[in-house]
Parts: sequence; structure tokens; C-alpha cells
Amino acid sequence: MRAPALYTAAGSLLLTTLAAAPAGGAPAAPGAAELHGTAIAAARAGTAGVRFGACPAVEDLPDDVRCGTVSVPLDYARPDGRQIKLTVSRVRATHKDPHNSKRRVPRQGALVYNPGGPGGSGMYFPLVGALPEWKGLAAAYDLVGYAPRGVGRSAPLSCTDPKQYLKAPTQTPVHPSLSYKKERIAQAKAYARGCAKRAGAALRYYTSLNNARDLDVLRAALGERKLTFVGASYGTYFGALYAALFPSHVRRMVFDAAVNPDPEQVWYRNNLDQSAAFEERWADFREWIAGHDDVYGLGNTAEEVLRSYEKAAARLAAEPAGGKVGPGELRGAFLSAGYYDDFWPHRAQALSAYLKGDPGPLIQQAGPHQEAAKEAENSNAVYTAVECNDAPWPTDWKVWDRDNTRLARVAPFETWDNVWMNLPCAYWLAPRQRVLDVRTGPGELPPTLILAAERDAAAPYAGALELHRRLSGSVLVTERDAGTHGIAGGPNPCVNGYLDAYLLEGRLPVRRAACAPHPEPTPKPKTKTKTKGSSRKAAVGPAR
Repeated sequence: MRAPALYTAAGSLLLTTLAAAPAGGAPAAPGAAELHGTAIAAARAGTAGVRFGACPAVEDLPDDVRCGTVSVPLDYARPDGRQIKLTVSRVRATHKDPHNSKRRVPRQGALVYNPGGPGGSGMYFPLVGALPEWKGLAAAYDLVGYAPRGVGRSAPLSCTDPKQYLKAPTQTPVHPSLSYKKERIAQAKAYARGCAKRAGAALRYYTSLNNARDLDVLRAALGERKLTFVGASYGTYFGALYAALFPSHVRRMVFDAAVNPDPEQVWYRNNLDQSAAFEERWADFREWIAGHDDVYGLGNTAEEVLRSYEKAAARLAAEPAGGKVGPGELRGAFLSAGYYDDFWPHRAQALSAYLKGDPGPLIQQAGPHQEAAKEAENSNAVYTAVECNDAPWPTDWKVWDRDNTRLARVAPFETWDNVWMNLPCAYWLAPRQRVLDVRTGPGELPPTLILAAERDAAAPYAGALELHRRLSGSVLVTERDAGTHGIAGGPNPCVNGYLDAYLLEGRLPVRRAACAPHPEPTPKPKTKTKTKGSSRKAAVGPAR
């Protein structure tokens, strides 16, 4: 049942409660204290603003990007209690029309971006203004990125020693034995304990609802009366929470690679669906490799390519490449290709070279990078804390074992790895939140744009359909027969046309629209290493 909407005179904020508010004279509805605390924090942030200056060296950002911080309450029910600082980055609007050098483009405000995760940082987002696909938006908007609570320097969260986090090589069998399952259960319990020990009482406040509240405080700190926001992947989920909690504060919102917000899906069932979808995307990748057997020599059918992959996995299990790339690292590298098809040529070439006796490209692409261990551990800690805090999870191992044993029979590629990543939630030591039932009625929310690739594995297409159904007035644009995770500002000019029309002019299609898929990648016989910030994905690509 949809919760009633209550408005506070002080902030004109929409309160969508976690449960229906009781009749008059009853105690305040759940979430009322947090709503009031958000209004207080936003008012303070609006007065304080953001003092932008040179970015700290640790951010590794060029001089034209400026950085600052925004203070938010750790607990919105206690806005005068402990405060934490979120790091923010910005490049001001250029005012330069990319199509007419004589025309000065008027500024439309700040465009805030979140890449997803949970655990992804948007601090690199302002760099996209230099890319052709984003220059029109960079002319009209200040491009603003930020690190959500727990991420990077924003009250960083940690659950284990980073030096112990990137252990390699790993085996991670596709069909694990009973003894292996017991080993991973013990590791999950230890990880959950580590989160509780390291974060202490603060652990419970790393949630999607607080990420949505933080977004409203950031809006106020930037001096924006209403928010213009692009959220990718997980960013669509707390963006949807924001839309439900603060619809009167929305100017324009883009949901790119939408996560299914159905309370019954968050988060356990969403992960089951994701594992099933990755099996289909893995098949797409193998079909592509097979179509270029003349380049890679891995087989001219998807089945033959699978046998080549399994041959490599078996060889790596017996003797890890470079002493650090085992079957687990191999699967991790190929899983990333399920997110982005521009990785396909590089992964295929690395597998081909390895089977022909050259392990170098595979070690380069799949091997752990210890210099990134701290960042990787931090990202995983935030991912785990937010998802475990957000919603109920099965606490009986038998449920996990039953569901995933059944799923792995038809979708073995990612299923068990997904289990091990999320299993700490079965043994979590912080209180769970009740899931907000995201819904907006006609006229409550300005029109919003949902972008989705039909074969996206990380955010299966059903999530976009569900979000479209729940956000009244939203419009869905689909890239047909494509599977890149996050399509805003990418290689498809049709998609970008809808994005620009909406963000620059407020125009949306009357009803659902579709774009033909972007071209498949061109095979490359030689690999080239991508460095941090060197590609669109490094700056704006959605995190898991």
C-alpha cells in the first residue's frame, strides 16, 4: 500500500514514509525525524555553501577541477550530532557551444552525477566535459561529482586490512564442494565481524536512504533550488529514493542502467537476477569471439570458445600465471567484459595469447594491482555495508545454498562468485532497514528519463521497466540488443540525442522510445592497457 504524502511547512519536503502513517494523534511516522533532520542539514549547507579550491594530490585530478567538502549528519535523526564530510569536485560550465563557436550558452545550474556501486566515487566525473559526447552538457552545466558517505575521503569505511584484501591467485570453483562452502561461510562471518569492529556504532548509517538525504544536502550546498541529477546503476536506486522522498526538489533526473526498486527484489533477489543475466551476456561475448575466430583462434562457435576458456582456467588452476592469476582472476577479468563490450577485444586477445604461450596480456589485465588495494577494499566495504543495511537478507545458509545451487545449473558463470560477495549480509551485525516502496503519483514528480540497454547484465532490463512503472511521468528509452552497463554519453548518438534534449531543453518523447544498438567492437589483435581516467568508463562508467 502506498504511504501518504505529508508536507512540512518549513521545507516543503515530501515525506514518503516507510509504513503508512497512523491516524491523527498517533506518534510521528517512521522517517519523520530523519526528514526534519534533512531539512535542518540542507538549510545549514545552503548557508555555508561549498568552498571550492585546489584538489588534494590524492585525488589525482587536473588543475581545472576544483574540490571542496559538504558536511552532513551521520544520523539524520540527530542533525546536531556527529557530522561527516563528503568530498565534492566541480568544473564550471564552459558556456561554449560545441556546434557554434560564436554562441555563448547560458548556464542551467549544476549537474550532479553518481556512478553507482554502492561504493563508487564520482570525483572524476567533471573530466567528461572534454569528451565530444559531453561538451554540449558541459557548456550549460557545472559538472559536479562527489564521493558518497564511506567512499574515498568521505568518512571512509573499511572492513578488513587492505593488504589482506587482494589475495591472489584464487580458485573460486564454479561448482563448489561442501568443504569449500564451509570455508567461504567462515570468511563471510569474519568479514561481517570486521565491518562491525572497524566501523562501530556508525556502521548502521551507511544506507541508501542516507545517500538520498545526503544528495539533498549537496543540492542545497551547491546553491541549487532544485536538483539536476544523473545516476547510473546503483545511483538509479538511491536516485529513485530521492525522487520519492523529495519530488518537489527535482528539476531533472536521469536514471541510467536502472536497478529494480521493487522492495521484494532489494537486494537478495536482484543479485539472483543479475547472476542469471550475466550468463546470457557471457554467451553474447563468446558469440562475438567465435565470429572473429580468424583473429583469436579460440573457436568458431560459442561452445568452442567456452572450451578454450575452460582449458585456460584448468591450466591456471594447476599453475597460476605469473604466480598471481588463477581461475578466479580469469573469471573476474571476463566478468568485467560482461559490463562493457569495449573490453571484449582486449580480453579475447589476452586469452588467445595465454593459450598460445604468452601470459603477459592476461597477467596485465587480470592480475591484482596492490597499489589499488586500499581503494578496492574501501569500495567493497561500502558496497557490503549499504546492501546489508538496506534490506532483509536470508539468514539461513540453506536458503542461499538451495537458490544458488539451482541457479548455477543453468547460470554457472557468476552465480557462486555473487554469493561469496554478498554472503556477509547473512551474518550482518547491524540493524536492517525497512525498504522504501518507491512510488510517485501523477503530478508529484517532474518528468524523468530512464535509459536502459536491453541486454544489460548488471542491471537487468526488468528493473528499468519496474522503475518506469513506479515513477509517474517517466519516459523509458531503450537501446535494443545491446548490453553495455550505462549508456548515457556513450557511443550511441541516438541515446545521446534523447539525453541532450532532456537535460538541455527539458524535452522527452511522448512515450517509450528505442534506439538501434551501437556497433559491436572491432577485434584487435594486440592489447593496450587502459589507465585510470583514460576512458569514458573511468570517468563516468557505472560501478557495480
